Amino acid sequence: MGHSLRAAALLAFVVLSVLVSLLITSVKQFGSGSTRFSNATDEEELAALRRALDLQLRERRKEILPLLQPYDENKDGVLKEVHHFSELDQNSVLDFSLWNEVTLGSGKAHRDRMGCESLMDVRAVEVLGSGYTKLVVKANLAGGQPVALKLVNEQGIDMSKCVEDFKDPQGCRELVSYKLQKEMLLLQRLRHPNVIKLKGHCSGVQGGGGVEKGRVTVILEQGTPLQMIQLLQTPWEDRFRVCLDLVRLLHFLSQSPLGSVGLLDFQPRQFVTVSGQLKLTDLDDISAEETACRTDADCTLQFLHRNFTLPCSSRGVCEDLNEKRNIYNAYRFFFTYLLPHQAPPGLTHLVDHIMNTTGELKANINQTLEAFEQILLLYKSGLHLDNLHPSILRDYTVMRDMSTSGNVEYRCWPSYSQQGCLLSVHNAREAAYICNSHSQCNSFTLTGQKTWTGRFLASFRSSFGHLVPDGASEVYVKKSKVPQPPSS
Repeated sequence: MGHSLRAAALLAFVVLSVLVSLLITSVKQFGSGSTRFSNATDEEELAALRRALDLQLRERRKEILPLLQPYDENKDGVLKEVHHFSELDQNSVLDFSLWNEVTLGSGKAHRDRMGCESLMDVRAVEVLGSGYTKLVVKANLAGGQPVALKLVNEQGIDMSKCVEDFKDPQGCRELVSYKLQKEMLLLQRLRHPNVIKLKGHCSGVQGGGGVEKGRVTVILEQGTPLQMIQLLQTPWEDRFRVCLDLVRLLHFLSQSPLGSVGLLDFQPRQFVTVSGQLKLTDLDDISAEETACRTDADCTLQFLHRNFTLPCSSRGVCEDLNEKRNIYNAYRFFFTYLLPHQAPPGLTHLVDHIMNTTGELKANINQTLEAFEQILLLYKSGLHLDNLHPSILRDYTVMRDMSTSGNVEYRCWPSYSQQGCLLSVHNAREAAYICNSHSQCNSFTLTGQKTWTGRFLASFRSSFGHLVPDGASEVYVKKSKVPQPPSS
């Protein structure tokens, strides 16, 4: 049974590679095997190259060792460190069962996770992108479950340069695969609702010649790449959600099981959304170490248009450098574009405060998260609408348990519907306020649909044909526009 499973898993890798090759001809997954370059005949030169490659492999292993510290999981599913080691050495307690599972595919430390057998019936493969090291593939597993797969890009720059330098495709595949292995461990250590979920992996598939190191596929939940241009056209509520999720992530990273983690390659392309929730999907370039310093001058954060100098602590490290770098990058790549535009009038002063404190690095991540949560509380509760007097509804006639048909709709921006004007409101008063501000609006319907904050979706229109029963909706019509029954 064990041999047949390994054979099936190996076959799955081959099938996966063929499907990928059909979509991107420059990528030939798992095709190079353990072949050596035929023109490398000098044994001494090959031996020297192998020693140099071995040195590189040892250095990569050293990078991964700190990630093998034991951990525990709290009730929220977030990993917490059990012990902290200021200096990791061979006498430290390490999770080598996890290491063997990642590098050799041995053991089943996480029985609920997918393994090689999950890849036996991969369908609907689509290449999402490729980089120096990795290939990202969108696929459906058996039963139609959508996932994202990360594999070694054997035609990528990292692989090509390594083979050119060391003349050893199999050894280079193992070397390049360490980035994937490191990312797997980071995904296990940094589990959080705003980090992409690791669903499983397949590595170290055993073929006829024994275990093939470097054969790694990481199985992730499938997300939608973040498109800033598209996001700019969405309602403020959804843009605020992206920023709130980002701040919650940065708050977690500031006190993660690995310490304060800095995102060195902080770009929107490193994120996806899953059911509207923002998630970090690429953990290639992170730093869990604070910069060493002697003076404050050693603690300069340099950005394109301005620099910041942070204090050098008595411990000889730049205080909160990772945290501050994350905050400012969040400000310049996300907040600047997504937060201020069309913010609700009752919240603009709080939004302006966030923009000022993050753009000047005057607030830490705790204070920034607190400011975001305050806005969320006010927005969900409707407390920012206290200036809307109930009398605003006097000009409307309400028909409960009704909706409309034969509508004459107009478009507004931004709207949840491209064909009409569909906005989120806290209650009928806010909807009436919006309708009064639109010259075309003569009626609105509070639907039974709600947004992620629990606010109602309201549909605004210039007129409608007739009313139809609908137990989940209410129709509000301006009294001057209420349809009158035909005269006898």
